[in-house]
Amino acid sequence: MILLHTTGRILRQLRHDRRTVAMLVAVPTLLLTLLYFMYEEEEFVFDRIALIMLGVFPFIIMFLITSIAMQRERTTGTLERLLTTPLRKTDLLFGYGLAFGVAAAVQASLAAALAYLLLDLDTRGGAGYVIMIAVANAVLGMALGLLASAFAKTEFQAVQFMPVLAVPQLLLCGLFVPRELMAGWLQAVSDVMPLTYAVEALQEVGTHAEPTGTMWRDFAIVAGAVVVALAAAAGTLRRRTP
Repeated sequence: MILLHTTGRILRQLRHDRRTVAMLVAVPTLLLTLLYFMYEEEEFVFDRIALIMLGVFPFIIMFLITSIAMQRERTTGTLERLLTTPLRKTDLLFGYGLAFGVAAAVQASLAAALAYLLLDLDTRGGAGYVIMIAVANAVLGMALGLLASAFAKTEFQAVQFMPVLAVPQLLLCGLFVPRELMAGWLQAVSDVMPLTYAVEALQEVGTHAEPTGTMWRDFAIVAGAVVVALAAAAGTLRRRTP
């Protein structure tokens, strides 16, 4: 019940924050539309990039929103008040996970609907797998955002962690340069970054009609990274009472 109450509280906060809702819903669709017109004459390029972006946009947006939201709860004292109640750390973190998972599912579904129905995105695999991976990626961004907020003193500082935790993953995930063409040490760094596996899973959906073992392996790695990030974030939460 406490977990559901926490999830409901976070969803109500999201619903009343119209700018955040607009960012969740409108930004991915607008950026995908921009990509469509950028590559209007190169359908293959659009299909490749838009497919990956369906997973990358939720990752970035959820990182930004949760790092700021959690930092706001820390600085306003809301987090301290919550942790002096019977609320457990896992209730809070999984409450965030469920709430933003719901938001990510809505976001990914709308973005995928736009991409497939209006922008003619073509993938060999089903859209359902794309949405599934996009939601996992969004939850990963959320978990890293919660973790980053622990090392910031202000909301502005929380945002500054994005170049540290998110941008290197974007550069090395294989979006700009195929990983097999990277130097060995760059591939080694890329190997330990969860976004690499999210992108590879999306590429598997793009090139195979049926889900492959590589896709499920990569999806499991992303899910495992979420658990690790949430566990690390839980370690940053402190109670004033035993």
